[in-house]
Amino acid sequence: MAINEQGKLQLFLQWLQVNKVELRGCKIKYCDSTKGFGLFCDTHVSDGVLLVVPLDLAITPMRVLQDPLLGPPCRAMLEEGEVDDRFLMVLLLTVERLRKNSSWKPYLDMIPSSFGNPLWFTDDEFQELKGTTVYRATILQKKSLQAVYEDKVKDLVKKLLILDGDSESEASFEDFLWANSVFWTRALNIPVPRSFIFPGSEEETNPGSGNHGVNGIGGQVNISFVQGETIWVEGLVPGIDFCNHDLKAAATWEVDGTGSVTGVPNSMYLLSVNQGPSEMDKEITISYGNKGNEELLYLYGFVIEDNPDDYLMVHYPAEALRNAPFSDSKTQLLQAQRAELRCLLPRSLLDRGFFIYSISESRNATVSNDNNVCNYSWSGQRKTPSYVNKLVFPDDLLTSLRTLSMQENDLFKVQSLLEELVGSEGEREPSDTEVRAAVWEACGDSGALQLLVDLLNTKLMDLIEGTGSEESDTKLLQNASVENNIACSESTDKTGSVMSKNKWASIIYRRGQKQLTRFFLREAEHVLQLCLEQ
Repeated sequence: MAINEQGKLQLFLQWLQVNKVELRGCKIKYCDSTKGFGLFCDTHVSDGVLLVVPLDLAITPMRVLQDPLLGPPCRAMLEEGEVDDRFLMVLLLTVERLRKNSSWKPYLDMIPSSFGNPLWFTDDEFQELKGTTVYRATILQKKSLQAVYEDKVKDLVKKLLILDGDSESEASFEDFLWANSVFWTRALNIPVPRSFIFPGSEEETNPGSGNHGVNGIGGQVNISFVQGETIWVEGLVPGIDFCNHDLKAAATWEVDGTGSVTGVPNSMYLLSVNQGPSEMDKEITISYGNKGNEELLYLYGFVIEDNPDDYLMVHYPAEALRNAPFSDSKTQLLQAQRAELRCLLPRSLLDRGFFIYSISESRNATVSNDNNVCNYSWSGQRKTPSYVNKLVFPDDLLTSLRTLSMQENDLFKVQSLLEELVGSEGEREPSDTEVRAAVWEACGDSGALQLLVDLLNTKLMDLIEGTGSEESDTKLLQNASVENNIACSESTDKTGSVMSKNKWASIIYRRGQKQLTRFFLREAEHVLQLCLEQ
């Protein structure tokens, strides 16, 4: 470990001790320039509790609203609906990074100064993503962040620093970008005890646009949801946020409201999943959830080779719908069916399809197909398709595509079927299931499947035009000599040229997208052929 990194670690360990964080069965150790610091097994603990962090130390929206400097302006912006809870935490990180006497400095110094998500790619590295969903999403995200920085962050941070006695410093866009990346790569959804939010007082909860608003300590904030005596809020937990991701997690994190497990009330603790003695110096990992490489790269800046949770996004452009014939009628039908214009196709769906793919270790004949069941018994005029039990595409997707591909006579048929069901006077509104069944009876699957084939073909062509074929990606990866599973920041190929970690991750991601698109396209083309033959 470099002397500079050792010094940061010692100051951070002292800071944790002052803030009553207990490292009971683990230690913090420097990994490498890519991963930064991580948690490792150090001492066997009989109860499996490796680390205990008081919730008072967590960076949450409530914590921001309690801050003497940031609290008043943040509360005003929140009440006006100008910002959300995540902005509050990103703002705090931006300000504290620039404050000369920040109490958070030992913690913030431990966090990398740059990240592996595409927002931090060089221009050349970013071109490796051309044609992918992440490429387009990152362009939009960067424009959005730039606008927020110019409209809200730049002047506000300047005023706050002046109030703090610093008239010289100001936030650059990179400072704000850094804070945004810190939040998205390290935040957890924390199950906070209700008594911690409302100490000794009657709580007040209000519904609010998808989440809930709570008036607790510090003011009103939005929360993910309330479940019994637990309130879920997003936040950063220093110490626990040094755990890296692994599909086979070595630990889980829990909240101890009463102190019955850890002896520390209102704390979050890291619990080993192994019953026996821990292997000393083994890295302690947690699971970030079942996420595909698209999400892992976009948010966290890493990918997993042969990721079992990989998925493909199929998206019908909203602009194409607006320009389509009978767009108003189709939009109304989509709304009545609660249908979406985009759908995620997990690679696990292919396990029940018509073909065997190399990405599947085994065929799972017991996979449920409940999501593909439509009401095929409206009038008996259209029979249940023979391919329905092997159809890999969810009915939510086919519902949208059926509607989008409808012709004028199909629209009249749907209207007639629904009037027959609910009466010409419209005594009641048909349910979304009834509308879906009417749409299927009117037009069947052929139009939807043809549209799906077209969408997948377009997606595959965009990927190939952007960065070449799947085979060329494979050759690039085969030529790259990678040490320690990309634990180092760069790798050298057999020609002596250097491949950055970001380029390697981009190739892994885009090759997986090309592979999944090809597999799902094969399924769609086969089902379309069967449909046309019936």
